[in-house]
Amino acid sequence: YAPETIDDVNTVSAEQVIDMILADPDLIVIDSRKKTEYLKGHIEGATNILNTRLKAEDLEQLSPDKNKAILFYCNGTRCLRSSDSINKAKEWGYTNLIWFRGGWKEWTEKRLPVVTD
Repeated sequence: YAPETIDDVNTVSAEQVIDMILADPDLIVIDSRKKTEYLKGHIEGATNILNTRLKAEDLEQLSPDKNKAILFYCNGTRCLRSSDSINKAKEWGYTNLIWFRGGWKEWTEKRLPVVTD
């Protein structure tokens, strides 16, 4: 299971994710799942970067400003990909990290909008 919390990281629910995206359409959302999972469905506007492939350069390209909000998610509480990605981002100096811990499982259980490529 994913940890309950990550130090200095704001954990949010699916409803809070929607509010955040509506409030900031430019919010950076990173889907830390496998490409095959991402293609089957993802949150609109999410960028797919598998946790094991995430590099500091990837985040710098998406957000040169290390204080800009970045939201991460993966498959849910049994998935460790997004928490792994967040820990990497913290190591690289990013300070405004948001974790949608419930991830894809919570999103689809609540029947929220899904985008497929």
